[in-house]
Amino acid sequence: MEGKTERNLIQAFAGESQANRKYLAFAKQAEKEGYHQVAKLFRAVAEAETIHALSHLNVVGKVGTTAENLKAAIDGETFEFVEMYPPMIDLARREENKAALRSFTYANAVETVHATLYKEALEEMGNLDETDYHVCSVCGFTCGGEAPGQCPICGSGEKAFYKVG
Repeated sequence: MEGKTERNLIQAFAGESQANRKYLAFAKQAEKEGYHQVAKLFRAVAEAETIHALSHLNVVGKVGTTAENLKAAIDGETFEFVEMYPPMIDLARREENKAALRSFTYANAVETVHATLYKEALEEMGNLDETDYHVCSVCGFTCGGEAPGQCPICGSGEKAFYKVG
């Protein structure tokens, strides 16, 4: 059975992870407004939050072998598109919240792609070809190799993609 300290580590990991993403979003906004030094501060603190999050995750024993991590990633992505997002999509539709509906729908569709990429990586772990990945900056669609001319999820053009190597 999981003790209180382990639950606290998992909760702290979630909080630090959210702070990292939030501060990166704040940094982008500060850059847009021309506050470059504030953006640097947000990015620096975001890095520190990542250090905290990774420490908590390691202490609680949630980082395993690469095969174990791929299986955990498959499970996480599958949970999102099977259980988490569908009721969120339904509620956003009923509440006629178009922005939330689009955000949830894009994420849900992309999570299936992520699960597939992880499954392929698990099956071919030692034999994967060297490739870069491209991510759509609008919806998060992820693909190996060259960016498509148009995103299959959101329809954005090739310029919406950036390379992650």
